[in-house]
Amino acid sequence: MAEEKSSSAKPARPAGGASEDKEQKKEEKKEHKVKKKMSHTRFLGISIIAASVILGGALIYAAQTLSGMIVAQQPENQKETAQETAQGAEQEAGTTKVSLEVSKDDHVRGESNAAVTLVEFSDFQCPFCNRFHPTVTQILDEYPNSVRWVYKHFPLDAIHPQARPAAEASECAAEQNKFWEFGDALFENQSRLGSDYYSEVAGDLGLNVDKFNECVSSRKYKDRVEADYQLGIRLGVRGTPASFINGELLVGAVPYPSLQSAIEKALQNQ
Repeated sequence: MAEEKSSSAKPARPAGGASEDKEQKKEEKKEHKVKKKMSHTRFLGISIIAASVILGGALIYAAQTLSGMIVAQQPENQKETAQETAQGAEQEAGTTKVSLEVSKDDHVRGESNAAVTLVEFSDFQCPFCNRFHPTVTQILDEYPNSVRWVYKHFPLDAIHPQARPAAEASECAAEQNKFWEFGDALFENQSRLGSDYYSEVAGDLGLNVDKFNECVSSRKYKDRVEADYQLGIRLGVRGTPASFINGELLVGAVPYPSLQSAIEKALQNQ
């Protein structure tokens, strides 16, 4: 008698089934490897881009540290003008003279009839300007009758948000004959820059604080600060500090011996 097979019995595997399973597994393995490789490549690419950005920033910072200056990042509407007027300024620093008139409205420290005029374009929030400030002060102490120091504003707004407000506040202090004292205080406490500190310094210097605060809040001297900045652009200033010694450009927060050498050279050329 023929035996009836149970419905739960496994159906017979078609011929060649084992071979097909092997091939399928091979394909799956291969596909997995390709995906893994692609993922690794993508991660590697992102890592390289990230490393490049970090390295680029580090190189820019290192270059600025070595040169002793902060490079200006002009707003879009000023970049073209800056590029046209400043072309080749770095290569020609110290070789091309410019004519700079000093007027009665300028901020001048030192002997008014001095043989050497140092015109500095500076930014009250710039760390290199802070480093350079006592260097120039030392020069005036060493050459009291031979050097005069003229201060011009060159606020780097893109990276120093307090540079322009500080510059305008210093002009309000100048209105009460305390420009240099106010500027010294800003550099001495650069980390405290802000409206409260400006009022505090005005009080410490014995200024009429109400008059000072009104001057600052109304931005009375914004045009003067901007005029200095635009003059710097026309002269090829790219960053701060930038100094002109008898019209000859000296870039960066150079150490005292370098500045002294430039002063001596200017005196010899008289």
